Amino acid sequence: MEKSVIIEEYNPDWPVEYEREIKKIKDIFGEKILGIEHIGSTSVKGLGSKPIIDIMAGVKDLRNVDEYIGPLSQIGYEFVFHQEFPFRRFFRKGQWRAGTHHFHIYQYQSEYWNNNILFRDYLRNYPKVLEQYYQLKKDLAEKYRMDRILYTSAKAPFIEEIINKAKNELKC
Repeated sequence: MEKSVIIEEYNPDWPVEYEREIKKIKDIFGEKILGIEHIGSTSVKGLGSKPIIDIMAGVKDLRNVDEYIGPLSQIGYEFVFHQEFPFRRFFRKGQWRAGTHHFHIYQYQSEYWNNNILFRDYLRNYPKVLEQYYQLKKDLAEKYRMDRILYTSAKAPFIEEIINKAKNELKC
């Protein structure tokens, strides 16, 4: 059953849960992880969110990730194949469309890796933009309460705009 889209107030336990999870993940990957980051809304203090911890790991070569599907399943992560995202490997902990943790693996310092960090850091550094995004999320959660795919798609233009702003500011 698909869980409805509910945006919760920021919870200071989210970073604590992230730290707990990355210890387990690092035990599996060891030095194969070149970087690991808390991303998504739960990584931004003060930003309400669906209570899903998004974890991003960077590796040298995505083709080597398949060997970790079994070990990750031992700690509750299910591999979810997305043909439309060949640049990412995705794992979910929890029920389908109602996961508690999302684990994204990208090539370290690829454009996708960097964009996730740019967006997160922009929200952390610009409180007015954080407020705009928070309001957008609440509005969209009301509009698309029972459709997570439409909810996520409707946020994309805002996210792309902020990533482009962040990139332009880096050029200056």
